[in-house]
Amino acid sequence: MADLAHVEPYEPRHGQGSDELRALYHTEAQAKRRAEARPGLWIAVAIYVLFSASDLLLIPDVAAYTIVARFAVGLTALLVLEGQLRRGIATTWLDLTCAAAIIFGYIGWLLPTSMGADRQAVAYYLVFGTIFMMSANLFFTFSFKLSIITSTIILCILYVVNYFVPATMTYKMVFGTFYVSCFTFTSYVNWKLNEERYNVFLNALEAKIQHKEATERGKALLRLSRTDPLTGLENRRAIDEKLRDYWSDWQKQGSRFAAILIDVDFFKKFNDCYGHQEGDRCLIHVANALSELVKQYDGSIGRYGGEEFIVLARMDGKERVTELSEAICRTIENLGLIHELRRDGISIVTASVGAAFTRAQAGAKLEKIIHEADRALYLAKASGRNCARLFDPTDPQSGDESENIAALLKIAIERNLVSLVYQPIQDVSSGRVEAVEALMRLKMLDGVLVPPSLFIPVAERTGAILELGRWAIRTVCTDLLAHDDFHVVSVNVSPVQLKAPGFATSVAAILGETGVPGSRLAFEITEGRELEMDSDILRCISDLKTLGIRIWLDDFGTGFAGLSWLRLIDFDTVKIDRSFLHDCGTAKGMAMLQDIIALVRNRGHQILVEGVETDEQMALMREFGIDKVQGYHVGRPMPASSFQTKPAARPFTVLKSA
Repeated sequence: MADLAHVEPYEPRHGQGSDELRALYHTEAQAKRRAEARPGLWIAVAIYVLFSASDLLLIPDVAAYTIVARFAVGLTALLVLEGQLRRGIATTWLDLTCAAAIIFGYIGWLLPTSMGADRQAVAYYLVFGTIFMMSANLFFTFSFKLSIITSTIILCILYVVNYFVPATMTYKMVFGTFYVSCFTFTSYVNWKLNEERYNVFLNALEAKIQHKEATERGKALLRLSRTDPLTGLENRRAIDEKLRDYWSDWQKQGSRFAAILIDVDFFKKFNDCYGHQEGDRCLIHVANALSELVKQYDGSIGRYGGEEFIVLARMDGKERVTELSEAICRTIENLGLIHELRRDGISIVTASVGAAFTRAQAGAKLEKIIHEADRALYLAKASGRNCARLFDPTDPQSGDESENIAALLKIAIERNLVSLVYQPIQDVSSGRVEAVEALMRLKMLDGVLVPPSLFIPVAERTGAILELGRWAIRTVCTDLLAHDDFHVVSVNVSPVQLKAPGFATSVAAILGETGVPGSRLAFEITEGRELEMDSDILRCISDLKTLGIRIWLDDFGTGFAGLSWLRLIDFDTVKIDRSFLHDCGTAKGMAMLQDIIALVRNRGHQILVEGVETDEQMALMREFGIDKVQGYHVGRPMPASSFQTKPAARPFTVLKSA
């Protein structure tokens, strides 16, 4: 509301008669009189000359003299006025010239008229002198003072002539009274007109000020409606309008541009840790820094919502887009705003950046470029954050292929395009298969398999993972657990599922419908950058454990938050990533694996090592006292029918590539 606060309300000043208003009125009146002086005098002279016809009718014997006098006075007045206008003489002198023209016009006509032979006609014709008096008071817009002086001079001349005209006393008294009446009436009307002009001026001034105030308030309201109140940047509405303009220019003129989305990393955690006021200050610092940067590229920046910003800039090529995107990352990182609870090895505020560049596409729509920038932003987050990604239509993770996969996922369950296979998990001490891990498979309409490494990220990005996850849990319960084919089955769950409201409730509903106890189900949570230290996730995990569901930490050692999660959550089993086992060919790799095993064992968790593929690796697991193993040495992923004749008592995992 700061803009509106600067618009001061107008206070009417009609009754004040202030010197400032009077001065302003006189200034405007002078300008108006100056503009009217030329046409006014030309019209007056034309009428003055046209009255020559009455001279010919009433005083024909001296008409030639009066006509010559009329032309002489009229031309002289016009020449003087035109000369003054060319030299830029002050308005006051123009008024004096017009007033003098009235007086000398009257005198120039009066002198030859008074010499006419028909004295009675002359006596009555002299009454026309009052026309000059009315001209001074009513025709010209002189100041009241100048009008009175001019009309007074003409009144005096009329009285002198009236005195010397050979006529009866009655005539002189009647016409003398008539002259005074004309003078009084026209002067009064002139005074009222001047007062009315002043009032009109005040009303016009008030209307002008109110219009200006309304215009300024309108502009201020428009600015407010298009401005983010926190950062002062353009808001989503304004940036959407600009986006339409950019898009229109590209369609009509080929002016290419880039749309860049910026998302402050782990901002919710920043707010939770430092408070919303510090969060607001953080966004303001980021907005100011980005605004200065974008100016160098002649672009536009706006706040797109929450901790997300958008930049629009005309660009000639992808290299410039990449340059600006990376500069955005560096600019925010260089602010050095402290963010100590990120749990990803970085202790300052950073941002993920996704950019898209206009490209020739059949039937392209405005929303397409924002959608592409959003997909690039998702890839930047999936790549570890604090980085920039440019949308690449040939990249299966961000290109059109991922859109085809997204469309496929929408019909996958309905068209039976998705299925589950199960990989055995062996108890090392007993040698028995104690569990299976459920792995999701997706095939296209022609039967070609889609790698999990492609469709799982797309499912997470589009939210399809929520429905697929519920389907997988229900399928596990009905295919294996309900028939007691295994005692425990583990299912991989995504952070997207853990954050979704009501996830634990939906799991409880599935367990109730299928009659499967929660203790026979295990959820594997993958350690990684996507698994933020989020209060919603912690709450969801607590609710799941209340249902009796076992919680496993998957791929331990590959992410950044593993130790924090070990401290916060009592995992039933920790799965050590296969890469540590495969690196055991070196002394350094062997020492690393032993250190990780010791760390997990000291926390009291059961240990499962992935990727066991040889007898030697199996022997090493026995030597290290590992609880469970998984890998091709134990068994490859198989459909549920392959397990239904085997004894029960094992866990199972879903939505994971193998």
